[in-house]
Amino acid sequence: MQRIIGIAALAAGAILLYFSYTEYHSTASQITEVLTGNPTDNTVLYLVLGVIAVILGLGLLLRKGR
Repeated sequence: MQRIIGIAALAAGAILLYFSYTEYHSTASQITEVLTGNPTDNTVLYLVLGVIAVILGLGLLLRKGR
């Protein structure tokens, strides 16, 4: 069961990182970054949640079962 949750978290993290990448390269995000000097909140949110999910998924996959 732990392995399935780890794979699901890893997949969700990869999807969120992909959304972060596409959001970062969108026209609206680039305009906002030119005006404010910072990426949009959605970009940062997707990136942070994606990294957390990938780390959680890898941790669950690499952890030995009891």
